[in-house]
Amino acid sequence: MTTLEKLYSFIILGAVLFGLGLGQFDIFRTNTEYVITPLLVGMLYFTFLHIPFENIKKSLQNIKFTDTSLLINFVWTPVFAWALASIFLSEYPALSLGFIMLMVTPCTDWYLIFTGIAKGNTALSASILPINLLLQLLLLPVYLLVFSGTAGFVDFSMLAESILLVLLLPLLLAVMTNTFFKDPLKEKIRSTAVNAPVVFLSLAIAAMFASNGHFLLEHLDLLWKLTLPILLFFAINFIIGQKVGSIMKFSYQDKASLSLTTLARNSPIALAVALTAFPDQPFIALTLIVGPLLELPLLAGITQLLLFTRKN
Repeated sequence: MTTLEKLYSFIILGAVLFGLGLGQFDIFRTNTEYVITPLLVGMLYFTFLHIPFENIKKSLQNIKFTDTSLLINFVWTPVFAWALASIFLSEYPALSLGFIMLMVTPCTDWYLIFTGIAKGNTALSASILPINLLLQLLLLPVYLLVFSGTAGFVDFSMLAESILLVLLLPLLLAVMTNTFFKDPLKEKIRSTAVNAPVVFLSLAIAAMFASNGHFLLEHLDLLWKLTLPILLFFAINFIIGQKVGSIMKFSYQDKASLSLTTLARNSPIALAVALTAFPDQPFIALTLIVGPLLELPLLAGITQLLLFTRKN
């Protein structure tokens, strides 16, 4: 875990404040929106560079764990997220859509760090990573269609275009880099760009707040609406993950891996889609920024709870 990753929450909060400051000047408020998409493409390219797609074969060797985690992540969780959004956010369609987008995208990076801290089966968690990534890219438009198709501001042609641009383009470039570049050069790119995703994401968030911060500051009271459904999502899904792991007779290590694989969310990917597909709905993006500010402390607490259960 690099220093930047340890300080992720503080860096994101700093980017928000920096963007709000830039937004006080007309030159930044009117022009920063044009750099958001290129920054997001760069962020996801460097993120995808480190995805071990060769591990797909390994994940298929542990059918019981793979099937269990996929069912929780891609069947139970979308329905549960929709239910929470319907109960707590039905009066705020943009917040509801942002909440659903956050919760239906499983994490592809820092959940491995928390799995290691909790003494879980990190190798098993890593094996499921590429499948989680590919499925969320394919299923995100489906979830939005099924759960939010009547929201009014969901333009599915723009959504498809944004997925092609900010998700599939960097994924293709990353696969080409890993396939055609020779090992010394490929490893040099990977090692020198290890912190690039955090940097690019922070700049994109700063640009978003510089462009729309004035509007968001007028409605900060709505942020409190997100707190309860986010807390309930993590609390209930943690209990379900532990119960399912016990029913499946998983070891402690595999149960810890299952819990963290099905709890951690992939806010950067969801944010990339939101900023390009819904540029006139800043509250969707705001939900995806607030989410990790709550998520990371919650995951840290859950790892300590897992270690406590292991000791006892």
